[in-house]
Amino acid sequence: MAKVTILGATGNVGMFAAHAISAIPHVDEILLFGRKGREGLLKGITQDLCDSFAARGTDIKVTWSTNLRDTVGSEVFVMTVGTPRAPGQDRMDLALENARIVAPLSRKIAEIAPSCKILVVTNPVDVMTCVALKYSGLSPTQVFGLGTHLDSMRLKSQIASHFKVHVSEVHTRIIGEHGESMVPLWSATSIGGIKISNLPAFSNLPVQEITESVRKGGQSIIQDKGSTVYGPGEAISTLVRTVLSDENRILTVSAFIKTEVHGIGDVCIGVPARINRNGVFPIAIRIDETEVIAFRESAEKIREITRIVLKSLEE
Repeated sequence: MAKVTILGATGNVGMFAAHAISAIPHVDEILLFGRKGREGLLKGITQDLCDSFAARGTDIKVTWSTNLRDTVGSEVFVMTVGTPRAPGQDRMDLALENARIVAPLSRKIAEIAPSCKILVVTNPVDVMTCVALKYSGLSPTQVFGLGTHLDSMRLKSQIASHFKVHVSEVHTRIIGEHGESMVPLWSATSIGGIKISNLPAFSNLPVQEITESVRKGGQSIIQDKGSTVYGPGEAISTLVRTVLSDENRILTVSAFIKTEVHGIGDVCIGVPARINRNGVFPIAIRIDETEVIAFRESAEKIREITRIVLKSLEE
């Protein structure tokens, strides 16, 4: 059994993630962590979740705290702290502000729980994953970000809808930045085990329209309802379950790579990785040349922003 801490639990994503994570059989305790001054809200959220679990029949301990020392014993930290992205705001605009929150918090987490896993959700997630990795001093296998996991699920859903098949029949993924320069891997997309390019109906697939819809998916939801909640919350829960259940699933998350994608590396970016209780392990892949070019551009973009952010933190 495991204890999971939600950092930034008073936010919409943190709240729903806690509810989704409570359904994982291997979790017996959830700690909701927030900053000082939010005690009343944390208390209310905790009681509301407890009522929900009672109605569901879930026997799980839920507590709250503003003291990081209370997170001792946590196997997974879900980091949702920071300023959320506003309508029309680019993820990269958030980088400097959120890095000043993520950096010291990551350092403290590593001191308290050196064997933990840190799942970064704070945007821009690829850059914040690198900040958390550097300032925690933990192994690259212990620190990873939500990355393009949810983007990949959005693409999967749209392809399934177009071909009128069950979503489980579609296998696809998006790599690169969780943002404008994301790279759909059409070369690695299959339906029912058949490569999508070998299906006659593929010629009618509105590739550009679907890609753009996925790229703008989060922003569209933010414009319509103020924030994304259920999608990220369930995606977070999936990753936490994959770790704690030691599932060895291959999912696309933001992780530190060296040379796994055509020699491109030295950056935290969305890539396929094998995930289990020991952490996150990027796998080597080979993709089409056009996808390599796009991925390299995405990696260079993230690497440059990361460089600027890390330099600002040292000043």
